[in-house]
Amino acid sequence: MRVLGIDPGSRFMGYGVVEDRRGRLAHVGHGVIKVDAEAALELRLKALHDSLVTALKLYKPQAVAVEGVFTFRNARSALILGHARGVALLAAAQLGLPVHEYAPAKVKRSVGAGGSADKDAVARMVCTFLELEEIERADASDALAVALCHLNHSRAGVPVSAAHKVSKSRRKSAQAQLADRLAPSYRRPEAR
Repeated sequence: MRVLGIDPGSRFMGYGVVEDRRGRLAHVGHGVIKVDAEAALELRLKALHDSLVTALKLYKPQAVAVEGVFTFRNARSALILGHARGVALLAAAQLGLPVHEYAPAKVKRSVGAGGSADKDAVARMVCTFLELEEIERADASDALAVALCHLNHSRAGVPVSAAHKVSKSRRKSAQAQLADRLAPSYRRPEAR
């Protein structure tokens, strides 16, 4: 499973690609899409869209994970970030990719940093998991953390840090239990 994680922003949009190779997480690539801060919003959004579509076509992920909305004190900032998130969702939808959203605190916890950890702590944990020396920008490390979060959750609740210690049979058992909990229960409509 290959996942492209996105840390949305209207001037800098981070993306990171992580792959689960038979239970081992591997870094595939990452980057930051930078747009002209002085350009009109609609031109920045178009540039973000075009560059993100290019990255999606290049890395060919099977899923996209996006950091969810968090509380802003400034309504204008929240609205602009919402536009950038919309671009990310649109680009994934245009390529027929499933999109998964995760709250920022959940992303941080999934890589072993606390829910209120700062960006440096997240970057250090991402580097540790993916065996990277360093990541140039927090936008890229945050995007990699989002991809790791999705892979963590797609492993049926097995924490990333303990995944290599869990036997294959126990992992399958955990997946079966999760599938049972998530399976919708259908009732036949009563005859009228």
